[in-house]
Amino acid sequence: MKPAVETVVPELPAIKPVVATHRRKRGSRVATSMLAHGEPMLWITGGGLAICLVMIVGLLVLVVYQGSATFWPSPVISFEKFSGQSVMGEVTRQDRFEPQEHAFTSLSPEVTVAARTELAAGDGFVQRRLVRTGNFELTNEHYQWINDFEIVPGSETKPEWAMVFERMAWGRFYGMPRAFLVDGENRAMAPDQIWNLFRRYHPEVRKRWKERRHLEIHDLGKINRESEKERLRLREIELDHGRTSPQWFAQQTRVEEVQARVEARFREIRSEIAILNQENDKYALLVETADGTEKTLQIADIVRAYPANRMTGVEKIGIYVSRWVEFLTDDPREANSEGGVFPAIFGTVTMTLIMSVLVVPFGILAALYLREYAKAGPLVSSVRISINNLAGVPSIVFGVFGLGFFCYIIGGTIDQLFFAAKLPSPTLGTGGIMWASLTLALLTLPVVIVATEEALAAVPGSMREGSYACGASKWQTIRRIVLPRAMPGIMTGTILAMARGAGEVAPLMLVGAVKLAPELPVDGLFPYLHPERSFMHLGFHIYDLGFQSQNSEAAKPMVFTTTLLLIAIITFLNISAIWLRSRLRKKYESAQF
Repeated sequence: MKPAVETVVPELPAIKPVVATHRRKRGSRVATSMLAHGEPMLWITGGGLAICLVMIVGLLVLVVYQGSATFWPSPVISFEKFSGQSVMGEVTRQDRFEPQEHAFTSLSPEVTVAARTELAAGDGFVQRRLVRTGNFELTNEHYQWINDFEIVPGSETKPEWAMVFERMAWGRFYGMPRAFLVDGENRAMAPDQIWNLFRRYHPEVRKRWKERRHLEIHDLGKINRESEKERLRLREIELDHGRTSPQWFAQQTRVEEVQARVEARFREIRSEIAILNQENDKYALLVETADGTEKTLQIADIVRAYPANRMTGVEKIGIYVSRWVEFLTDDPREANSEGGVFPAIFGTVTMTLIMSVLVVPFGILAALYLREYAKAGPLVSSVRISINNLAGVPSIVFGVFGLGFFCYIIGGTIDQLFFAAKLPSPTLGTGGIMWASLTLALLTLPVVIVATEEALAAVPGSMREGSYACGASKWQTIRRIVLPRAMPGIMTGTILAMARGAGEVAPLMLVGAVKLAPELPVDGLFPYLHPERSFMHLGFHIYDLGFQSQNSEAAKPMVFTTTLLLIAIITFLNISAIWLRSRLRKKYESAQF
């Protein structure tokens, strides 16, 4: 038996731990790149957000400040110019400007000396003020730029009984009350007595004026529509059966009967109007302007009057509120620069709602087909590219298309088929609220389709598969699973479409929006909705005030006010849609995506 062999394991050397030999000097820091931490991108993105917020908030603050201050009553000042002209009015704006040398050539020596003195004291700049002088029928201008060096020193005052008269025509009138006339007889001479009599008689005079207005618009309008209806019926019979047919002679007899009845009723209404006018013509004011010219103002033509320099704070608030109420509820007057914008508010909201009703169903159906039914391929890709390109087409192109296709082709064809008796006067062959709504529906259709497709794509595929596994069909899955959970995203597209459509102006100028539309597109007359009628729009109203008024520079305050109103209406419509979207999200909170 061999002895066991002992195995000897060699001893390995001990492994020493590796210790970093780099030592940082005391007081030194390791340099770390800011780019590694992403700090530059943080500052860039945060700065971009801050700039956007400043721009948006700045715009809103400017619009709110300028728009809300338009109706605040200002004091009336009076002063005399070196030329001898006396001026009275309200200061609407003031600024400093640098006059050129040729501005002094036509001035008198006194004015030139005063101008150069002010120019030297103001470092080359002088002050001027835009004064609303009114009295257009006497001066042929509503506003005047008055340089301070043109005013005689010490002549500027605030007359205690300087009155502001807001009238139905010719704009505002500024003057001092001199007499209150009843049937041409002077009933008062003192300003306070005149003011008391005016406040006593003005409400009842304006009430009679409104009764006369109602008779002219509604009653006379009703009998005119009745007469026109019978005349058109006679024209239809003539086109269908000829002028020698028994039907034509029967209708001709009926037209004569209706015409006799209409003329009798017309005389009755005109008699009532004459009585109201005769009663209102008794009351008038004798007013004296700053240069001593006397003018007689009928009380019935005065919408509002007040002594600007005698009012308390509460009275100013009352004037401010009454102007806002008039602005929101009354019809425009004086070339849209005075009065209210209710027809424009009504037209804007009605057009936006009709556009939304038209664009949302078709946009959703198109997106459903593209996302749920259509197979990927060149045709579907071409359609999606076309939709994206359509979103970039200028809006005026849609207006030209709407005018040519909707108004002239479709509307003209409908006129020939159903309204031949009215031709050559078009019924649907011209601009109207229906064609405007359809044009803007085409304009906003890409927004709804893209937003709906994104919302449908965001619904998890597992929900569709689970529905199919339970035996549901394709349509049942879409209707009960996909659409309810995509509805918040669809509402987002609707909100964007409403916001864009409500603010568009260029297409509307071609397909229905007008400067003044006395008849609303929706009223109490059958068929209640009149798609052929033109309408007023706040966006077009802003354009008309800013660029088509007698004095565009002086119309800036009203432009800001109308802009503020348009922003408020769009915000209200968007908030309503956002509220509905929030309700839908809460309903399907368990399936948020």
